[in-house]
Amino acid sequence: MPRTKKFNESEVLEMAMELFWEKGFHATSIQDLVAHLGINRASLYDTFGGKEALFEKAFALYRNNSGLAVKEFFEGQASVKEGFKNLFEYAIIEAASDPSRKGCFVVNTATELIPGNEKIQEVLCSHMDKIEELFFILVERGIQRGEMPPGKNPQAIASYLFTFYNGLRVVSKVDTDPERLRRVVHTGLSILD
Repeated sequence: MPRTKKFNESEVLEMAMELFWEKGFHATSIQDLVAHLGINRASLYDTFGGKEALFEKAFALYRNNSGLAVKEFFEGQASVKEGFKNLFEYAIIEAASDPSRKGCFVVNTATELIPGNEKIQEVLCSHMDKIEELFFILVERGIQRGEMPPGKNPQAIASYLFTFYNGLRVVSKVDTDPERLRRVVHTGLSILD
């Protein structure tokens, strides 16, 4: 007779996501997972398939959550330009208030596992395409509403904003001075003017 699980899979996956996000894939051992998640090795393997499979599920959870959060964030903004300004401001505030300086899980994974992991590279390319597509739609909307001058290249701007945002997430792990980061963001977002 199979034993019933004495843990909530969703909660454990959330905890695994936090641990991998903070430590990275390579620095997180099975023992770290067992201790942090409060489940034994057998349950970890039976439920999640081991460290790599658990990482993939935790990383998917993060990407899904962050993608939905960005979409919902922009739905609550008065204008596209203000939305981008507020998105970057939120990243600055988040970085300044995070004592562990863990940054962005997607950026961390890209710098840790690429090159060398084709599966993760495909996942990251797909994630990039989705976020750039969202940014593209938003920039087009901003141009149509007259918030940005016509003649802008929405695809190029969307790619730039994605790159700039991820670069900010890397730099803010090293330099958490909000005022200096705001000056950089102000200059970077001038592309929308």
